Parts: sequence; structure tokens; C-alpha cells
Amino acid sequence: MKYSILIQWSETDQVYVASLPEWGQYARTHGETYEEALENAKEVLQDLVYGYEQTGKPLPAAQTLQVA
Repeated sequence: MKYSILIQWSETDQVYVASLPEWGQYARTHGETYEEALENAKEVLQDLVYGYEQTGKPLPAAQTLQVA
């Protein structure tokens, strides 16, 4: 499955914040650079998938972008 990673600059925190929208509002991480935020998000995503699989919870459905 392919999941979304949304990376945005946080002026307040002075870091890039990476969110994983399919996993809920608390599935976030950050990095001082865009690349670091992306790598951290990939690690969080791997941990989430592993945790869900270990507990037998169904994985959330991946969202797809619809461009008009």
C-alpha cells in the first residue's frame, strides 16, 4: 500500500513537520531539513505498519490524489 506523507514548514517551531494523514492527527514527526522530516516520516510509517500487523489491526486505507 502507498500512504501519504505531507511535509510543511512550521514557522512557530522552525522545523519541517511531516504528517501521515491516513493514520490520524497524531501521526506526525519533524526534521530540521525537508529530507530529515521525510526520513523520519518513513520510519514512523514503518513502525505504524509493524505495530498494526503485530496486533492484528487492519491497516487504514491509503488515500489517492484525484487531480481534475
